[in-house]
Amino acid sequence: MRRTSFTQMHCSIAQALELVGDWWTPLILRDLLLGLHRFEDLTENLGISRNLLTGRLAQLVESGIVERRLYQDRPPRSEYHLTEAGRELAPVLMALMAWGDKWATPPGGPPVRLRHDACGAVFTPQVCCSDCGEPVTAATVTELPGPGAAAGPGTALLHRRATAGNAD
Repeated sequence: MRRTSFTQMHCSIAQALELVGDWWTPLILRDLLLGLHRFEDLTENLGISRNLLTGRLAQLVESGIVERRLYQDRPPRSEYHLTEAGRELAPVLMALMAWGDKWATPPGGPPVRLRHDACGAVFTPQVCCSDCGEPVTAATVTELPGPGAAAGPGTALLHRRATAGNAD
């Protein structure tokens, strides 16, 4: 089954989903963050077919989220490592994990706990305001049109708000 493409949608979430929105990608990224870098290790840990993993890794490399690093010449073998863009997905994955721990907990409870290296505390990830540091939720945030709000799919409502003079 072919999925819908969001390439024409003028929305940062839609564009991000074009790069990381299939089912396997967050799990591949999780394993790379956990330190699994070799193809065989990824295949074993994920229980994914070799063909599917090959395709997903190729897409991630092409998108600049993962890079291949040769570790053996004969026969040629590569490891897969997150680029800066890939490493910056860590908070997104942690937030998704926290949501899953709360609303879709596997039998036996959360399989992973996170410890903040700087202070040693085991913590639950939260999204916080970059200015004041307070946690943010849907109830504590107001969406405003940004400079990229366009009349097309994904930001049509924000564009209408901006052109109607309702933007702050």
